Amino acid sequence: RRVALPGDAGQAELEEFVSDLASTALDPSRPLWQFHYVENYAGGPVIVQRIHHCYADGIALVQVFLSLTDESPEPPPAALDPVTWRQTQVAESSVFRRLVEPAKDGLGLALDWARKLAGEGSRILQDRERAAYYADEASGLARELVHSLSLPEDPKTIFKGRLGVRKRVAWAEPLPLAEVKSLSKSLGCTVNDLLISTVTGSLNSYLVEQGERPTAATEIRATVPVNLRPLEHAKELGNHFGLVFLSLPVGERNPLKRIRCIRDRMNELKSGRQATVSFGLLAALGMGPSVLQKPALELLSEKATTVLTNVPGPQKPLYLAGERVKDMMFWVPQNGSIGMGISILSYDGQVFFGVITDRKLVPDPHQIIERFRPEVEKLVYLSLLLPVNEPDAPELAEELIRL
Repeated sequence: RRVALPGDAGQAELEEFVSDLASTALDPSRPLWQFHYVENYAGGPVIVQRIHHCYADGIALVQVFLSLTDESPEPPPAALDPVTWRQTQVAESSVFRRLVEPAKDGLGLALDWARKLAGEGSRILQDRERAAYYADEASGLARELVHSLSLPEDPKTIFKGRLGVRKRVAWAEPLPLAEVKSLSKSLGCTVNDLLISTVTGSLNSYLVEQGERPTAATEIRATVPVNLRPLEHAKELGNHFGLVFLSLPVGERNPLKRIRCIRDRMNELKSGRQATVSFGLLAALGMGPSVLQKPALELLSEKATTVLTNVPGPQKPLYLAGERVKDMMFWVPQNGSIGMGISILSYDGQVFFGVITDRKLVPDPHQIIERFRPEVEKLVYLSLLLPVNEPDAPELAEELIRL
């Protein structure tokens, strides 16, 4: 639908409009998606889309939107001929295969898997090394599951509490991706580590300003979605992601200690199986009775304060209906008692940050988002003062902070 915002239609008016959309449930009697065309935004026309997570995960939904775009202002020749375009889309789409083939070949597939499982079971019984391998794998997965379920509830901060019904959204001016990459290389971490550390520093600064006094040991957990599908299948619908619990050191005031902590924890999570285990758990819950789903999701959501996701986008300009797409942003949904979502998206050489919060807990997420750039500038300043051969020198950073 076409939308005309009131007044001069700047960022404040657009954020209010998106906040209203985020606070309203999709109508279950209609398709669970919406497209809104904002025609009078000061920065140019804006398309705001809402798509229910039941259709696909974040990686796939970004690809769904990108499939509407072109790499040049002029559409490809196939798009000018409706018949050719439909034939191309049908040939490239996996919808027919995913819907029809299982129905046609379901029995044969089930019998084939049964034969494979029986054969593998026979080999396991005859091969002690194979049996030991499977036993070790099962033991490791079981340990990850027990670890995830036994995590204590996240501590109560101003970010976590009884939720209201209204949402608030905000986004920041983008950062140059080349600068972020250069900075992460000089600090001996990944771009993702650097961005998560920047987010953590912003949360620390916000807590202090709001009157909380986090200690060095204060931490909150973020659930971080992990893509489990091969990149060549990124356009396929459906949810194929796991979750990992990442502890954010929001009480750590030293930027270099913070970034080192994030780097070490991310490396540990990458070497573990938590994402795979959580994917299996979520799949099992989805197939189980609804009476079990809500308490199980509540149990998991009590262990985290925010959802934090970083989605890579195309690093070249795209065009929609002949017009260049200047900016992109998305807001990640939350479930259960989680009231905050932090989104990071890279596109065309820039990094975009977005925050969505429960208005009852954090009425103005701008106060978080506006701290992102100063946190990056802090790291730039420290990287220039640190010795070239000692990028990981938190003690020196502590002295610089005191100065």
